[in-house]
Amino acid sequence: MKKALKTTSFAILGSALMAGPAAADMKIGITQNNVGVDSYQTTYEKAFKEAASKTDGLETVVLDAGGDVARQIAQMQDLIQQQVDAIIIWPTNGQAVVPVVRQAHQAGIPVIITNSNIADAGQEFIAAFSGPNNITQGEYSAEMMCEALDGKGQIVQISGQPGYTTAIQRQQGFEQRLAEACPGVEIMETQPGDWNREKAQRVMENFLTKYDKIDGVYAGDDNMGVGALNAAKAAGRAGDIAFIGATNFAVGYEAMERGEYYGSVYQSPVDDAEAALQTAIDVINGKEVPKLNYFDTPKITQSNMSEFDKPVF
Repeated sequence: MKKALKTTSFAILGSALMAGPAAADMKIGITQNNVGVDSYQTTYEKAFKEAASKTDGLETVVLDAGGDVARQIAQMQDLIQQQVDAIIIWPTNGQAVVPVVRQAHQAGIPVIITNSNIADAGQEFIAAFSGPNNITQGEYSAEMMCEALDGKGQIVQISGQPGYTTAIQRQQGFEQRLAEACPGVEIMETQPGDWNREKAQRVMENFLTKYDKIDGVYAGDDNMGVGALNAAKAAGRAGDIAFIGATNFAVGYEAMERGEYYGSVYQSPVDDAEAALQTAIDVINGKEVPKLNYFDTPKITQSNMSEFDKPVF
């Protein structure tokens, strides 16, 4: 049987969320980043709703900011007015949401950050963070790039959405670890792909026009990584380039199966959603939880991918 991804800080989840009496008469609100932007967030929302439906006595208010910071702030304010027992927020912008997170804290409502953390200025106002360690993910991607290029070469980087904590942290972890592990690998240029496959493809097309030699591409997630791969294939240059991503999407897994994509970081949106909900329930029930609740996101490459189930997103 293939590996089922486990959490490091929780016992996920099944029986825990189905233990109804511990979660009775709770109301939890969640405002998400942008459900429609990719299949990870779509799968996350579905898993969150499913887990909540199995918890007796739990009412949820499930909102989506659609990538709009102002809309997310308004949703947070609405949840504060509703006096929910806890708020889960997947921030559209880790800095911009700090004031409204402070408002919830001042109203006595615990805030759980999910998936992508908020800025340091807001850490004192949150009950917990639940999600992946994005700096570690960037480090893992750097290590895979070093392996793929044997420690030397010229690469380009396609980052996520500017101002978005996950994008910032993955880029930070990647660049720092790359400099440590293989200083012979040079990042020639970094451009944002905004988590969008089509935009990443356009960014890569520009890179291919600008640079005669590209040995590797690091993309902040596989959705963008496959966009870059598609551009390189169209230009007849894919065979010369090592593609490394993060958040292993099904399309990335399939590209690995075809031998076109070197590696990524395995991350489950189901674990992500369930961990966030369980953290909120534990906080409401007065349980002591770690401030940073990370779940496992191991490296996945062509050499070990048979140990992992194909992502469902």
